[in-house]
Amino acid sequence: MYSLATAVIVCKAAVAWEPKKPVKIEEIEVAPPQADEVRIKIVATAVCHTDLYHLLESTNKDGFPTVLGHEAAGIVESVGEGVTEFQPGDKVIPVFISQCGECRFCKSPKTNQCETAWTRIPLDLMVSVQSRLSCNGKRLHQFLGTSTFSEYTVVHQTALAKIDPTAPLDKVCLIGCGISTGYGAAVNTAKVEPGSTCAVFGLGAVGLAAVMGCKNAGAERIIAVDINADKFEKAKVFGATDFVNPKDHNKPINQVLADMTNGGVDYSIECTGKVEVMRSALESCVGSWGVSVIVGWTDLYDVAFRSSQLVTGRTWKGSVFGGFKGKHGVPGMVKAYLDKKLKLDEFITHKMTLDQVNDAIDLMKQCKCIRTVLTVCQE
Repeated sequence: MYSLATAVIVCKAAVAWEPKKPVKIEEIEVAPPQADEVRIKIVATAVCHTDLYHLLESTNKDGFPTVLGHEAAGIVESVGEGVTEFQPGDKVIPVFISQCGECRFCKSPKTNQCETAWTRIPLDLMVSVQSRLSCNGKRLHQFLGTSTFSEYTVVHQTALAKIDPTAPLDKVCLIGCGISTGYGAAVNTAKVEPGSTCAVFGLGAVGLAAVMGCKNAGAERIIAVDINADKFEKAKVFGATDFVNPKDHNKPINQVLADMTNGGVDYSIECTGKVEVMRSALESCVGSWGVSVIVGWTDLYDVAFRSSQLVTGRTWKGSVFGGFKGKHGVPGMVKAYLDKKLKLDEFITHKMTLDQVNDAIDLMKQCKCIRTVLTVCQE
């Protein structure tokens, strides 16, 4: 039996002191885990667009200072009182949607939401109401309850998934957000059927994962839509069959897709976070039975549409973390990767260290990467 941790860990982290400014590498203090909490040594973390959204686009200054990062994998360092599911040495992936297993949402197969999740992480702030991180005596908010741009972090045990001990952490860290989000939007939320026609809007990591999900679900035709033609070759690797750049056409993209598919696609998946694309994705579905899934996140603008676009039979759905229940879905995705049923390596275009996090952020800002994985600690 192991004893509970009592010591504060002093370590390196990338702190976002204020919005729209570069993060700064600082020496921070990570307090011991309290009841139902787990302290983790982060081995690898990736930069996700959600990190950039909070840093560069969010208008709420109450979400700062914070330590960003939420797509990561690591090793349990210590546990708090009442934690029995995890022990030091376990390989784990933090998840930003917790799974308490007891609430009505957790018990329902209809959703991956948890009633306790957003009580700890208010959506308007995107940071935890509690934090074990501090710097120079100042409390640091924990981004999405995880804060993985740090050598150590503390998460609630309901927001942590134990994974196969043989899994390479610098690869499976991607399962903590982007890959699960896009892949699950296709297989869990849209429920793409064999022989169908799909369109995926936006070919970042999430969109490419959605392409992969459509392919693995048996879609016959997968149309990749993006204004950056350089991404089309990468989309082909994940299963795209057609490529459309809206800039190459003088009519709306929904009309272009309707002409290509005899009236519209069976499924469309929006992965851009832009409200005008959300509407275009809906309009691109066949009117009688098309399913359109919104994956991209924004709280800056409203979406406008006409009721006639739905009443004929279209379905408009939203998807968070691909509909996966975190503690159950993540280990399954890791197993799929180990069984060579899921691609991960192909998403990684750059590898850097935590000290280079601002360079990684710039790469994503300039759309020059798919995923950059940062090495944080050695296993």
